[in-house]
Amino acid sequence: MITLENVSKIYYPNVHGLTNINLTIQPGEFVSVVGQSGAGKTTLAKLLIAEERPTRGKIMIGGWDITKIPARDVPFLRRQIGVIFQDFKLLPQKTVYENVAFALEVAGIPSRRIREVVPQVLKIVGLDEKAARFPRQLSGGEQQRVVIARSLVHRPRVLLADEPTGNLDTINTREIIELLQKINAFGTTVVLVTHNREVVNSLRRRVITLSCGQVAADHAEGKYLLPS
Repeated sequence: MITLENVSKIYYPNVHGLTNINLTIQPGEFVSVVGQSGAGKTTLAKLLIAEERPTRGKIMIGGWDITKIPARDVPFLRRQIGVIFQDFKLLPQKTVYENVAFALEVAGIPSRRIREVVPQVLKIVGLDEKAARFPRQLSGGEQQRVVIARSLVHRPRVLLADEPTGNLDTINTREIIELLQKINAFGTTVVLVTHNREVVNSLRRRVITLSCGQVAADHAEGKYLLPS
């Protein structure tokens, strides 16, 4: 599903974000990517959605080489990869329903299809009864659920979650992680970028540790707990 072959990212003038990364993530996996600040986690996330390009190496997603993806194909790629960030990036003047529908509208999806899809994804994230509310009327956990719903509208094969619980308390964090596990159980590959030891240890899934832009460790499912 996702393969990185000798991937390096060097920022001007000579700052190494990633160095010779080799990784394979299989379809349906739930993988946590961890590491200290500056380890290369965010750089990796940006490469996977073609927000940045590698300096060297090749990135394959679903058999598609995205290393030199034309700008016109980036929106299509991002429909295959749902993205969740720590910053909710919701439109404050739009309701929950409208925020989710907007992701489909900008892709030119017909109104009839939008009316079918939006209630479905809102039900998945448990917000079907709050579709008419505005972001300011929601808790932080609920706002993140809207973001997750928005990321699911194109039925992505991969869900990339970059510090999705960074602004949430313990209870909301647990609920968001349970939701990501539910989505993974549907068959969606989940890549979770996080620094939260408790989250990683509770998952007991595969853990990839980055350090100084390199893979320092890659532990199989249920085989590794991060030290406290």
